[in-house]
Amino acid sequence: MAVQQNKVSKSRRNNRRAHDALVAGNPNECTNCGELKRPHHVCASCGHYDDREVVAMADEVELDEDAA
Repeated sequence: MAVQQNKVSKSRRNNRRAHDALVAGNPNECTNCGELKRPHHVCASCGHYDDREVVAMADEVELDEDAA
């Protein structure tokens, strides 16, 4: 089992962890619908990517009351 030779100070420990912080996302507006989306990804709300429809989005499906 590994045993440290000397105590690691709080400053040295925290300097090592300086790059571990989470970075906020960088959302962009969709050119078609204006919703926020991840860069270089298909828009989840309208299915467009680079001004063309890539994924055909289905309209809302009405469920019967018996099925629910």
